[in-house]
Amino acid sequence: MNKRVKIFDTTLRDGEQTPGVNLNIKEKIMIAKQLEELNVDVIEAGFPRASKADFEAVKAIAQEIRKPEIAALCRAVKEDIDCAWKALEDAENPRIHTFIATSDIHMKHKLHMTKEEVIKRAVEMVTYAKGYCNNIEFSAEDAYRSDPDFLCELFTKVIKAGAVVLNIPDTVGYALPMDYGKFIKYIIENTEGIENVEVSVHCHDDLGMAVANSLAGIMSGASQVECAINGLGERAGNASLEEIVMTLKTRKNYLNMDTDINTKQIYRTSKLVSSLCGIDIPPNKAVVGKNAFAHESGIHQHGVLQEKSTYEIITPESVGINNHSNIVLGKHSGRHAFDSYLKDIGIVLNKEELDEAFEKFKRVTDKKKQITSKDIEAIVNSKKYFTETYKLKSFQVNSGNNMICTSAIEIRQGDKSLTEVAIGDGSIDSAFKAVERTIGMNINLKDYSIRSVTDGKDALGEVTVKIKDNDKILVGKSISQDIMEASINAYINAINKMIDDKH
Repeated sequence: MNKRVKIFDTTLRDGEQTPGVNLNIKEKIMIAKQLEELNVDVIEAGFPRASKADFEAVKAIAQEIRKPEIAALCRAVKEDIDCAWKALEDAENPRIHTFIATSDIHMKHKLHMTKEEVIKRAVEMVTYAKGYCNNIEFSAEDAYRSDPDFLCELFTKVIKAGAVVLNIPDTVGYALPMDYGKFIKYIIENTEGIENVEVSVHCHDDLGMAVANSLAGIMSGASQVECAINGLGERAGNASLEEIVMTLKTRKNYLNMDTDINTKQIYRTSKLVSSLCGIDIPPNKAVVGKNAFAHESGIHQHGVLQEKSTYEIITPESVGINNHSNIVLGKHSGRHAFDSYLKDIGIVLNKEELDEAFEKFKRVTDKKKQITSKDIEAIVNSKKYFTETYKLKSFQVNSGNNMICTSAIEIRQGDKSLTEVAIGDGSIDSAFKAVERTIGMNINLKDYSIRSVTDGKDALGEVTVKIKDNDKILVGKSISQDIMEASINAYINAINKMIDDKH
């Protein structure tokens, strides 16, 4: 019988700490719903004490999501634990996840505490948290660089205090797989009472070892792995959920381990997170990258045509990538055909979402003759999770290599129509300046990028714009065959998110 490994997803907590990522509550709920479809065991919804927005997001997810456990992170501090519980109290399956640093370098330079003081604080706070619920996870921050015997003593005492999950992270991505596996094994063999609790691993990717270290940890006895969609997270990121899950599935006969993840939802989840976070998936990314199932070499192509398993150890279909090249959607396709197509590629929408997506689909078909599954995914993922204070009504851009670029923009604000003209160093610059003049705001643009959603001359272009407001990065996206239209809409979307974020 295969050992069941629990999947603890931290996309909404550690993943959102990725530089340049700032999700609003509606976007977090959408990701949480998709993680529920993916069938993760635990969703770490956020760090409630970090900000009012984090608190509200965790609370909303706790109220909305019923199947997975919902975890909230908190320091080993009473006020943090109180705040975490207040955010979690409506959850069907709440988990308080409290932590304190245990390495010598962290205790000396960050906490200014002795080992004895750290143990005392950890035991007191686990006991305190236990007063709210039974499901308490305790993490030893920077565990891998900690004295293993000190960890064994600490873990023995927090188990007695009521912790039911122990997390042993490689917080700074310093470990090597063989050493990390030995480290986990030593802790398990030398901690009293550990056989009665879950042992978890949480690895960062600073040296590119996060997935390998996580696998080494569960091969050495851990039963829960903490990971994030697309490997998002602090610095170089976390262990990638999709890579861990598909490794366990593909090598199940060797590892004798498996998860309850619905793997056919992996690609959909990956694309949604990428779209909402504004971080593109590298083409060579394992499992979900554009090239993961592409075969360029003639020898490889010949082999795959004869028998797919010659070069494909997992199938695209197993992670939810379906080839629908023989199905054509166009301007004459009806709502029912559109809905059926979505369901066929693993996308299920409610009535409101379907109405919005179908309306966008019909607008695209007015300009694009043939629609592919990639077009459909882009249309669905372009849903707006914010109030549209401003909407683009029309634009006109005059540009050329021997003329000053000029843009005229007309924007709707409720029932009002606002119009302005601006010049700039290029068409994009003049258009963005015209938007700023129209709404009367100076915007700090941090990043602008374009990518093609599909192939061919009539491909949809996706524009991503990032703006900065104080210490927050706001992401705006838009798709269109017209890059100028997509650019202006992406800029306005980012501004709308900034305005929404202030209310």
